[in-house]
Amino acid sequence: MNILSWYFNKSFMFKMTAGFVIGIVLGFLLGEDSSFLAPLGKLFLNLLKMIVIPLVVLSLMVAVNHSSPKELGRIGAKIFPLYLLTTAVAIFVGIAVAYVTNPGAGLTLPADAVVKPPDNPNFIDTIINMVPSNIYMAFSEGDILAVVFVAIVLGLAILFMRHSDDPKQREMGDLVFRITEAGNEVISKILSGILQYAPIGIIGITANTIGSQGMDTVVALGMFILTAYIGVASMVLLVYPLILKVFGVNVFDFYSRIKDAVFTSFATSSSLSTLPITLKAAEKAGIGERVAKLTLPIGATVNMDGTALRFGMAVIFAAEIMGMSISFGDLVTIVVIGTMAAIGTAGVPGAGLIGMSIVFTQAGLPLEIVALTAGINALVDMVFTCGNVTGDLVAAKIVDQSERKAALKAGIYYDHGYD
Repeated sequence: MNILSWYFNKSFMFKMTAGFVIGIVLGFLLGEDSSFLAPLGKLFLNLLKMIVIPLVVLSLMVAVNHSSPKELGRIGAKIFPLYLLTTAVAIFVGIAVAYVTNPGAGLTLPADAVVKPPDNPNFIDTIINMVPSNIYMAFSEGDILAVVFVAIVLGLAILFMRHSDDPKQREMGDLVFRITEAGNEVISKILSGILQYAPIGIIGITANTIGSQGMDTVVALGMFILTAYIGVASMVLLVYPLILKVFGVNVFDFYSRIKDAVFTSFATSSSLSTLPITLKAAEKAGIGERVAKLTLPIGATVNMDGTALRFGMAVIFAAEIMGMSISFGDLVTIVVIGTMAAIGTAGVPGAGLIGMSIVFTQAGLPLEIVALTAGINALVDMVFTCGNVTGDLVAAKIVDQSERKAALKAGIYYDHGYD
């Protein structure tokens, strides 16, 4: 009983760090035999995925009802251009870092690698698919963009009912809203329980990841791995702080408050699975509930700065292996293609390989190089996902700062929305 009390009283970050370190040690000691620990990690990811859909739906419906249609439009007009900007910057950073480190030097194509070209995501189709023809299928298949659309529509319907001139409509709208708020609170309680198991899950994920990566592959592609970590570090330590400073955010304080989400994203390699912790981190970072719960679920699907950085460095990596020179015009085209591919890449483990294939197809580069990097995909996915989630939180914080300043200028009290 004393051990349990000690465990529950320790901070989340301490427990997650301990789990990560133990996982690394076990991975190196056991090697491929560490696979028996994989179910611990799988269980943790399943628990997070189990709660993502109800969390997104209920939190969005509540957030919409703490807003107004005008406010929703204003926040959307701020967040989407910001997503596009940081995604494009991330690709440029990936290209620049790769030019310095030369990750493809001395490598050759694998002779037996065969990769099927993926379907190129069509922007119009992406917009159309946001509106599901079958709500049940959208929920069961975990189509987050469609789920977000449905949640916002439901939330708006409740909002208009609550502000209707008809007393009966107002009464029913208030009733549904109270039920939604109660459901949201239930999900929060379940999430608190899941997070107590998180460090054990991290042990399983980390041990299996480290143990399953063949050291020969890691050594051969060591410069690719190093380039990935340098690239994301450049975004997190240089680009984001510069943007945050412009908007008057204390960078050190902000990062200290979001560290739980950043660390969890690194361990899980999934923006969507990390979303419950990301929302909690946003509250700690002082991001208003309306902004956080409206932008972060969308950001976990469409704002992929780390993934975009991967595309930029991967193109230079491929060009070096093939002995090709890439013109400035080609690089600009790659930035545009990569931005669209990053937006269309789901926030789940392994999706970066699909996105790489899309960019390579459009750039006329051999897809076999994608297979060359597949062996160390788990190791680089960790840091790229870390970049994705950090970018989501930075964008949410900037929009929140903008909303606060607008409220202050108008002489209006800024309600952060949390109890």
